[in-house]
Amino acid sequence: MASFASSTTKIYGNKILADMFDHGKHEPYFGSKLKKNEKNKKKLDLKLVTKVASQLPVIVPPPDQEVINKEKKLAAWTSVRQERWEGELVVEGELPLWLNGTYLRNGPGQWHIGDYNFRHLFDGYATLVRLHFENGRLIMGHRQIESDAYKAAKSSNKICYREFSEVPKPDNFLSYIGDMAKLLSGASLTDNANTGVVKLGDGRVVCLTETIKGSIVIDPNTLDTIGKFEYSDSLGGLIHSAHPVVTDSEFITLIPDLINPGYLVVRMEAGTNERKYIGRVSCRGGPAPGWVHSFPVTENYVIVPEMSLRYCAQNLLKAEPTPLYKFEWHPDSKAFVHVMCKASGNIVASVEVPLYVTFHFINGYEEKDEDGRVTAVIADCCEHSADTTILDKLRLENLRSFNGKDVLPDARVGRFRIPLDGSPYGELEAALDPNEHGKGMDMCSINPAYLGKKYRYAYACGAKRPCNFPNTLTKIDLFDKKAKNWYDEGAVPSEPFFVARPSATEEDDGVVISMISDKNGEGYALILDGSTFEEIARAKFPYGLPYGLHGCWVPKI
Repeated sequence: MASFASSTTKIYGNKILADMFDHGKHEPYFGSKLKKNEKNKKKLDLKLVTKVASQLPVIVPPPDQEVINKEKKLAAWTSVRQERWEGELVVEGELPLWLNGTYLRNGPGQWHIGDYNFRHLFDGYATLVRLHFENGRLIMGHRQIESDAYKAAKSSNKICYREFSEVPKPDNFLSYIGDMAKLLSGASLTDNANTGVVKLGDGRVVCLTETIKGSIVIDPNTLDTIGKFEYSDSLGGLIHSAHPVVTDSEFITLIPDLINPGYLVVRMEAGTNERKYIGRVSCRGGPAPGWVHSFPVTENYVIVPEMSLRYCAQNLLKAEPTPLYKFEWHPDSKAFVHVMCKASGNIVASVEVPLYVTFHFINGYEEKDEDGRVTAVIADCCEHSADTTILDKLRLENLRSFNGKDVLPDARVGRFRIPLDGSPYGELEAALDPNEHGKGMDMCSINPAYLGKKYRYAYACGAKRPCNFPNTLTKIDLFDKKAKNWYDEGAVPSEPFFVARPSATEEDDGVVISMISDKNGEGYALILDGSTFEEIARAKFPYGLPYGLHGCWVPKI
């Protein structure tokens, strides 16, 4: 079981430093060996966080041999070793001097309370990781997000709120009835903001999950939890898309209506907490709205997906999870995509499309004729071949028990084409041959300057088979329909995040940042050239970190 203490120790001695940061003869799939940055190494001060409340320093005891042996295994699916850490890392290679700012990554990082182990990847309490780049140096820190759910679990040593697949265990029948009442009001839903993190146009940084109450403001410099992000409007709702579309001027999201199946499309201007109504989409099929983990926009339209994987109130009420958790698969209800005008809220297209399953949309844009008239919208996503088993493949038991068999469901870059001529049907096909990226595809990013516009490149996690989880970093070229793949045998990379070089004129002029869990139980930050997709730098973490989900970039002002 992982130890949860706030470390305030300081590590000295060249031998300890050498042991902790020796990369040995490791060689990545792409790129050549890199020499250590000796200048940075000499300046290294592995000083852990000392400003930890007002408690006495707590020293993490040395692990016993059994723990050491376990830690040689992949750390991606294990709870984070301690609540927080901060220190400068030794950099191999050279970080671009223009790369000044902070990459924040959010994700589930603690999968146990006491002796109880959680079931699913999405259940874990949120761990926020910070990579701060400045003048060729790199400082890493991590910290747990202080949600009500996390604090209650720590203080009571049990689950107190409803997570993705976990529910509180009632003490008796009366407490069970009380929990049902809290569920209907939303009081028992988690605020465990373990999915994404976004920088709003006014500079505030908010961690998010699919419950609206799970919107938490954090300090990007200290990783302190500041408090709840409280919406000031009367739109209500219990859930929303975990991935709003955020720009310097606005925040757009979808609020599923579980009573009268449909979606509210809302906008929040930068500097406010007020969501304003744009329009409403009524579902065309099924007993409930389709799951909307994410959605795309174009310059003039919001694209609202309606999957056949639909929310299910009955499953939400059950004490034990079903194979599809809080969802239900309704292929007979068909699948649809709706297109809404941002300015008027009018629905300009609503089409039936082939069945699909996706967590993450990549981007959308408008297709125009030679006279400049918009004739269709294009929406690209990481599409899992309409295979709902991907959800159950993310059980921690499955992720931790890879035995060499190829069990990862196939995925592709699914491209929707939605005509705006009144046609009742849209198209869905692969944007490139899925074999280019090993028939694995998820956790995507693009150059944000191309959001809602025609674009060429996307960065994602692909697959080198056999595997049970995406295990490559992949650069997709949607014009040439080719992919470049980075691979470290036995490792699990997290979302590749693209940061553009200031004043860049080429779409792929920048770097890609990812955090890697390697097969020896260790981990490192990886920086690839956005154009060549070759490694330019890496920095080893003091210990392996759990897998993380999504991130954002906070530039240095």
